[in-house]
Amino acid sequence: MSAPKTEVPGIAAGSVVRRKADGSCECITDEVTVEEPLEIRIGKDSIAVTMRTPGDDTDLTAGFLLSEGIVRQQADVHEIAHSTLPASLGNVVNVTLSPGVQWSAASARRFGTISTSCGLCGKASIDFIRQQFPALDKTASVRLAVARLLQMPDQLRRAQGNFARTGGIHAAAIFDLDGLLLILREDIGRHNAVDKAIGRAFLDARLPLQSHVLLVSGRCSLEIVQKALAAGIPIVASVSAPSTLAVNFARESRQTLVSFLRPPTFNVYAHIERLALDAEVPES
Repeated sequence: MSAPKTEVPGIAAGSVVRRKADGSCECITDEVTVEEPLEIRIGKDSIAVTMRTPGDDTDLTAGFLLSEGIVRQQADVHEIAHSTLPASLGNVVNVTLSPGVQWSAASARRFGTISTSCGLCGKASIDFIRQQFPALDKTASVRLAVARLLQMPDQLRRAQGNFARTGGIHAAAIFDLDGLLLILREDIGRHNAVDKAIGRAFLDARLPLQSHVLLVSGRCSLEIVQKALAAGIPIVASVSAPSTLAVNFARESRQTLVSFLRPPTFNVYAHIERLALDAEVPES
């Protein structure tokens, strides 16, 4: 097997040996999702290293800063730029906050190295998250038609260019209530894909996303729901299963959580009132 070489951002190609159905072997070219570290710095302080798929690093950084409560609005960020030092190899991002923006280097440096599977690893407690992001307003009137919801997974799949090539990358997409796909980002880490998506919305000054849906291609963990809350998203959906922490957090934060979204079926785990269902809901 030859070492994969990166020709397209986020994708590397190399020669592999493939065993065929008849037992014979052949050499083929296979494409693999790239995984590399990204160090995020604010001034001279290194606050996190996340394992991510290169591409949309500015979006990722903005989403990370938002979801960790370091910034609240686009005006809080003066600049996000890759380090120009040759040794950084494109894997270091420098953040300059706007004058007057207060943040704590000591608290921000709690993250350490963040793996592709966990964006909350190493955090002090879930209580910190709840303090940073209060529950949504229960009086807000947001209603999503089931027909629109059921169209979203197919739109997500058709827009996943890198997944079609490698089969090894997650996606996060932001839709409006009419079912229009507004933003889609891919990454080897689920939490990174979400950070990239909400980060793009943040940089475009679209927040809060009070009438929008976040759809993720895999399972839904606490970090996914929390990041959606940071962006003000009231409806979170996942193609696969949720975790207990995700369900409990969604209920407490008054977010609608839909999982196992595999048309024509899905499960609703929290705040069903935002869905315009085509049948009465039986008593549990």
